[in-house]
Amino acid sequence: MACFLVPSTQCRIQKCTTDFVSLTTHLTPTLDGFDAEFCKALRAYSACTQRTAKSCRGNLVFHSAVLGISDLMTQRNCSRDGPTSSTHPEVPHEPCSYDSRIQHAHAQARGHGQAHAHGHAHPRPGYLFCGLFGDPHLRTFKDSFQTCKVEGAWPLIDNDYLSVQVTNVPVVTGSSATATNKRSPGRHVELHAGYIGVRLIVRQLGRYLTMAVRIPEEMAEAYDASQDLQLCLNGCPSSERIDRGGHLALPPLSPPALGLQQPSSSRRGVGTPLPRASPYGAPRVLDVREARERCHEELEVPDIYFHSCVFDLLTTGDTNFTAAAASAQKDMESLHPHRDHWRIYPRDSAPPAASQPIARLALLLLCSALCSLALV
Repeated sequence: MACFLVPSTQCRIQKCTTDFVSLTTHLTPTLDGFDAEFCKALRAYSACTQRTAKSCRGNLVFHSAVLGISDLMTQRNCSRDGPTSSTHPEVPHEPCSYDSRIQHAHAQARGHGQAHAHGHAHPRPGYLFCGLFGDPHLRTFKDSFQTCKVEGAWPLIDNDYLSVQVTNVPVVTGSSATATNKRSPGRHVELHAGYIGVRLIVRQLGRYLTMAVRIPEEMAEAYDASQDLQLCLNGCPSSERIDRGGHLALPPLSPPALGLQQPSSSRRGVGTPLPRASPYGAPRVLDVREARERCHEELEVPDIYFHSCVFDLLTTGDTNFTAAAASAQKDMESLHPHRDHWRIYPRDSAPPAASQPIARLALLLLCSALCSLALV
């Protein structure tokens, strides 16, 4: 007995999926209006699956697509009713906007697909993220997480298009911990340099600053040998690192679940909590349990931002650093272009289980493509 897989010529789920990819390929989460446009594309995708539902009965790819659409609509808070995207959307061309220029070039490349069949099509723009907050903690363009001293003035970014310099001052006498200052308290500034595609967020919490920046990859790489001392690009010099390969030293009574290494005797002021005068409150001593509880109020996920918050509270006793870590995490989520890279965990700490609707949809698209090849 021989079994043959006979594809249905009526089920058009592959066409629905291809149209959805076409509608969203030019979108990036950092663009203004991303959620609205993504929801329009999802509604168009959903409508397409409804039109072909009868002929796709029993099709695994179809039912996986329906589940993936439902998950994404819930995640993005998309309403079921509303406008849908056109299959061939027009991309407005604004010469003074970096994003618009790249999207327009990409749309033209897609419109002349045959002319670019040999690999000359314009690639989608790539963006990089860098953040600095707390004691200070640095997240580089390569998503390397470091804690540094870097006292004094240091270049955060220094290329042909953008220069950002930070000044770090000692936080506690007798400790090598520092933090970024040089601004009036209570301020929040967000800078948009649309012509080069850069967004910069600066927040003032207590006496200290947090910074987060998103920049196009091609702009970040436009520098010469004299500009290679950039914290965002290459991280802190090894002599300025406080952490050990991403691990932060905490007091000996730290619970194992914290997943961080123990301190060495050479780091006075980090290993032992000391009475410290907060600039906006009374002197305070925090133990590990209390520091964890304070940080958990603002940071529910035990990723590196949570661990950095605990480190800062034990090092300084200043609760402003709790808000700094929470704000830094929110700004990262707002600016970081790759959602699957948002969370960084210490090596000994496992990430919490979570649903991954976007990963599921990516797997769906892969399975759909494989199925199409198998049916040819």
